[in-house]
Amino acid sequence: MKIAVIGATGLVGSEMLRVLSERNFPISELLPVASEKSIGKTINFKGKAFEIVSMQDAIDAKPDIAIFSAGGSVSLEFAPKFAEVGTRVIDNSSAWRMKEGYKLIVPEVNADAIEATDFIIANPNCSTIQMVVALAPLHRKYNIKRIVVSTYQSVTGTGKAAVDQMMQERTNTKNIAQVYPHRIDLNVLPHIDVFLDNGYTKEEMKMVNETKKIFNNQNIQVTATAVRIPVIGGHSEAVNVEFEQEFDLKEVSRLLSEAEGVILEDEPNENRYPMPLFAHGKDEVFVGRIRRDESQAKTLNMWIVADNLRKGAATNAVQIAEYIFENFFAEAQQV
Repeated sequence: MKIAVIGATGLVGSEMLRVLSERNFPISELLPVASEKSIGKTINFKGKAFEIVSMQDAIDAKPDIAIFSAGGSVSLEFAPKFAEVGTRVIDNSSAWRMKEGYKLIVPEVNADAIEATDFIIANPNCSTIQMVVALAPLHRKYNIKRIVVSTYQSVTGTGKAAVDQMMQERTNTKNIAQVYPHRIDLNVLPHIDVFLDNGYTKEEMKMVNETKKIFNNQNIQVTATAVRIPVIGGHSEAVNVEFEQEFDLKEVSRLLSEAEGVILEDEPNENRYPMPLFAHGKDEVFVGRIRRDESQAKTLNMWIVADNLRKGAATNAVQIAEYIFENFFAEAQQV
């Protein structure tokens, strides 16, 4: 497989290369793409040096798959150009997620929606991905009616500059470059992305709209509050979910323990519950603090944690690439 990684030197792009290596994705040729100032420099992949190439050189090479993590404007401009030469694009930005006719994919939930005619596939928002992975097995059994979610999101979701701001604040560095409108270390910001006319942020509305699209159910009611916290390891979410059918807590635990991509950590008496400190660097979604909402019928509370750079971005994209390879390329290559 000839693979292009667009935005290869960024936080998510670097993680994508790491995940491709760890999962032994079958790569015969790697085409790392970054900004113009990086062209000609090299990156290391599986012990070999690969030269960073221009976007046009990558398009001309006609890769089998191009994985994008370079921002929405870049994706809108160049994803169609890759698709025109027969490349299947997996895009990590918000550019294509809610566009009609384009699939929004979390492999554990709806990989079977991918068809041979899909040449641009969207990777959902990080906070949406981990939530729907945990909720999918419960939705299949009990049918979700309403979701109330509050997030506790890592600074890595904003990028390297945000990590630098937090670390410099922590060491009292002077003349810090401000990524956030306020200090982030020793603070909590109820503000992720821009505020919209309805008073919600763009991040919050992503969770609302993407969840409905992934589950292919516009009747599910979703409301979200997205919060940035001074943490690096991953995103955490407090989720309150109301079902159409009654549930049994033991069965909920069984369904989650058997679900693909989920690790159940729910032994509060032993202080065992999901935390970003331990989710960091892992591909799974961790679920715990499972308990019935005693104020409302057929309603469950749960705590969901995942590494936002891994399952929330890079790993999910690579899993989509694996599905594409297995279903649309593997047989042809065997011949």
